[in-house]
Amino acid sequence: MEILKHCAAKFITLVAVSLALLANATNATSSGCHFPAIYNFGDSNSDTGGLSAAFGQAGAPSGETYFHQPAGRYCDGRLVIDFIAKSVGLPYLSAYLDSVGSNFSHGANFATAGSTIRPQNTTLHQSGFSPISLNVQWYQYNDFHRRSQAFRSQGEVFKKILPAAETFSEGLYTFDIGQNDLTAGLFLNMSTNEVKAFVPDAIDQFNNIVKNIYSQGGRSFWIHNTGPVGCLPYVLERVMITAGEIDHVGCAGSINDVCQFYNTKLKEAAEQLRKDLPLAAITYVDVYSVKYDLISHASRYGFAHPLRACCGHGGKYNYNRNVGCGGKIKVNGTEVLIGKSCQNPSVVINWDGVHYTEAANRWIFDQIVDGSYSNPPNSLKMACRAS
Repeated sequence: MEILKHCAAKFITLVAVSLALLANATNATSSGCHFPAIYNFGDSNSDTGGLSAAFGQAGAPSGETYFHQPAGRYCDGRLVIDFIAKSVGLPYLSAYLDSVGSNFSHGANFATAGSTIRPQNTTLHQSGFSPISLNVQWYQYNDFHRRSQAFRSQGEVFKKILPAAETFSEGLYTFDIGQNDLTAGLFLNMSTNEVKAFVPDAIDQFNNIVKNIYSQGGRSFWIHNTGPVGCLPYVLERVMITAGEIDHVGCAGSINDVCQFYNTKLKEAAEQLRKDLPLAAITYVDVYSVKYDLISHASRYGFAHPLRACCGHGGKYNYNRNVGCGGKIKVNGTEVLIGKSCQNPSVVINWDGVHYTEAANRWIFDQIVDGSYSNPPNSLKMACRAS
């Protein structure tokens, strides 16, 4: 009888301990991750002022919806990265290259518009692609990581505007890059197969950057795939596309196939990185599906003219590469603005032929924040949890 009582007592104790552990795990999960900083890498989809600081401000009417003035973003307002920062309780990210009014205590943004993963052999003015490719963004991050701590140790103003050491291991590392690698090839008249041929090299270079960040303590990675480039006016106007390549939405299906090929390889890379970096939490986010759904069912979601730019001039898509958003021409010696914003950007998906409006960016963020399009299905606030 004593043996039975002893066994019963041990069983009850074991159950109690198990329930306590389960409760603690549940509480830990429900509390979410704490990200003291975000370090972002990317192109114009997440550039909050890098290219503007380096090559001249993105002019009006960019910024008109939210900031009411140009704010370094190629958009009428906020980007997805802005909504990400707000969602985790952080201020909007300052661009690493912007020395005016920046505060890096909560992270830094290394993205610049026109950036690619693979370095390009052209200048910004020749091709429109930034010389600040992903490897350069890594060099900037590496330098920032080291030097910010050296200066922060001096105290005073440096301690207020530079990040604490722990933010580099506890922060969220976000990526949105790859789109320009594909369009760079297409604009050089490469075939879709030729573009696909260099995708593995781009993915290898992407992997190296993630591993480098991991080696310096980075652990939480939130990686966006590339959107349906074949639905953007600047591609539809510039790339030779046959009628048979246009899908039921009006997008270039053959070009979107290239995007999907890239995304497949990126997803495979994320899966391999989880094996190679066992302490990392790597979330792959399928923004392609979100953006294509928005464009395909625009009216259902309260949007109009899904393939037409809000801010631009002329043509089927209100896009002209020579007279873009905010563009002017001379008439009888007087400059006249013809690249005007549309009357209501809040119901338009595309801002300037290349980028999305704030309204579209907000909608996209709302779809991805809960993990519905993530692999593993982590919400943003659980992005520190390894699968």
